Amino acid sequence: MTAGHSTSRPSGEPEALWQPGPDRVAAAQITRFQAWAAEHHGAPAATPGDPAASYAALHRWSTEELAAFWRAFAEWSGIRFSTPYDTVLAGEAMPGARWFPGATLNYAEHALRTAEDPARADEPAILHVDETHEPTPVTWSQLRGQVASLAEELRRIGVRPGDRVSGYLPNIPEAAVALLATAAVGGVWTSCAPDFGARSVLDRFQQVEPVVLFTVDGYRYGGKEHDRRDTVAELRAELPTLSAVVHVPLLGTPAPEGALEWSDLTSGDAEPRFEQVPFDHPLWVLYSSGTTGLPKAIVQSQGGILLEHLKQLTLHNDIGPGDRFFWFTSTGWMMWNLLVSGLLTGCTVVTYDGSPGYPDVAAQWRVAERTGTTVYGTSAAYVMACRKAGIHPGRDLDLSRVKCVATTGSPLPPDGFRWIHDEVSEDMWIASVSGGTDVCSCFAGAVPTLPVHTGELQAPSLATALHAWDPQGKPLIDEVGELVVTKPMPSMPVRFWNDPDGSRYHDSYFDVYPGVWRHGDWITLTSRNSVVIHGRSDSTLNRGGVRMGSADIYEAVERLPEIRESLVIGVELPDGGYWMPLFVHLAEGAVLDDALRDNVKRTIRSGLSPRHVPDEIIEIPAVPHTLTGKRLEVPVKRLLQGTPLEKAVNPGSVDNVELLHLYERLAADRP
Repeated sequence: MTAGHSTSRPSGEPEALWQPGPDRVAAAQITRFQAWAAEHHGAPAATPGDPAASYAALHRWSTEELAAFWRAFAEWSGIRFSTPYDTVLAGEAMPGARWFPGATLNYAEHALRTAEDPARADEPAILHVDETHEPTPVTWSQLRGQVASLAEELRRIGVRPGDRVSGYLPNIPEAAVALLATAAVGGVWTSCAPDFGARSVLDRFQQVEPVVLFTVDGYRYGGKEHDRRDTVAELRAELPTLSAVVHVPLLGTPAPEGALEWSDLTSGDAEPRFEQVPFDHPLWVLYSSGTTGLPKAIVQSQGGILLEHLKQLTLHNDIGPGDRFFWFTSTGWMMWNLLVSGLLTGCTVVTYDGSPGYPDVAAQWRVAERTGTTVYGTSAAYVMACRKAGIHPGRDLDLSRVKCVATTGSPLPPDGFRWIHDEVSEDMWIASVSGGTDVCSCFAGAVPTLPVHTGELQAPSLATALHAWDPQGKPLIDEVGELVVTKPMPSMPVRFWNDPDGSRYHDSYFDVYPGVWRHGDWITLTSRNSVVIHGRSDSTLNRGGVRMGSADIYEAVERLPEIRESLVIGVELPDGGYWMPLFVHLAEGAVLDDALRDNVKRTIRSGLSPRHVPDEIIEIPAVPHTLTGKRLEVPVKRLLQGTPLEKAVNPGSVDNVELLHLYERLAADRP
């Protein structure tokens, strides 16, 4: 049901762009969970005919009664504890809270539960697509067999619980198999995408000292083959802890000397054996972007990820056995880990290896059509690129099975919401979500029973005590504040690697508000319980004491057809002044003349405020990003303040380090 022209909303409440009909609300898994938890665990019953009040009550209970919520959810989800837990939560201190102490389980066992059902053994667990856009299935029985065989080979190689296993792999089924086999033996998985250069990979893998390395010989992107054999040789030479290297011949080359062939390790006939490990046993290591030093090596647990991802995917994304779940991602981004966790729900996971825009901008929508995707996730940047390119996915493709389009990576601008509504489907659930690598989940975003308002995330996630705080730690409503989480989440890091006293972990999240997680984003928590993300708080613009989010400026400026992308920086000057330049990457054929400068300023002034208007507008050849696609606001700010390049940024974390020299020169030339 579309609520585009409803006139019966309360006075002052913005009009919903979309809202679910009664049948959809009734069928949602979160509705069934609330009814069951109310009957069995003391959760508040739903308010008939009022999904917003129902969710608000359930969210309040889930944060005020954390242990009761997670006990209920673990039971409802059928979590297999091979030994029972002593208690759900041992203390709520952060850091330091312990979840389900005493319990043992295995993440991979839960990911392969569907394969135990003979009726589903020949259904696709994974549909893989490359740039030919021809889907190739891996059935549940095939996935189970490959994981079982590979896990036995890892044991034979000598991999023991706690040992690290690394993957230099693209988003292909082999990567998912390797992760699950690692988890099955109790190993600790870590991965990088093959477009990362050797230095970037080594900055990550050398920290954790892997004993096995899975690698491809190369990858295909944008219609071209990219040979990575020299990089693999360098990785092998610089990772002395390796006892085995496994070769995945994506480009068809033979295994290098001393490497094992993938097919030899996955064609055995073994029954799966799942090491039963403590709830907080490490599952994988993820990495921060590492723009200002070595990336943080973030350790998350088997049990914490199992519960958090099941909650996110079933209750929030409403994914179940009938779904096909596609998120455009790479193995170097946490969304790949969440995508693989789709297997926990019994859905079919769609993996895509290739360029997001090949052979044309509509490529991802075509993949969604060809695979029968029901829940499709992408980046806000891709949505805006589609809008700018003037494509019409809803008109030109059959996207009738897609029930949800989700976005993350950066805030989805209001124009992005409207474009999906207008050009994909008026009856589309648009789920803009926000979380982080640090928790490998969402703080706020999708709720299948709530309306969607343009430019807003639907609500804070269940069991996430999300608030906006002022600098003194006072909660704010309908005002911009720091995103904080005041109670622990199961997927919060159990630790950082090589951080024996926990000081780096503490300083990353708990140094501003003791005992409270500060994430580093500016948000508004509205009086309707929705959330607006304004951008990173550590690069926030602050003119005359008024805080402004960079995302608001990008949304206004990048509506202009002449502007491909932009970067705004606020620089505190030694004399107490403030300099706010806007750097613009122009569309092909555009010229930054006085007329365009005036138009940019006029657009910002009318759409935001005079305070948002930059001091200067400067043309750049491209916007620098991290390897995971985030704009490099903080390092550029440090460069403009005169910090030397080698101290302002880790070059291995940047997509094009040459772009940064411009800011060095600007700083040197300024009086």
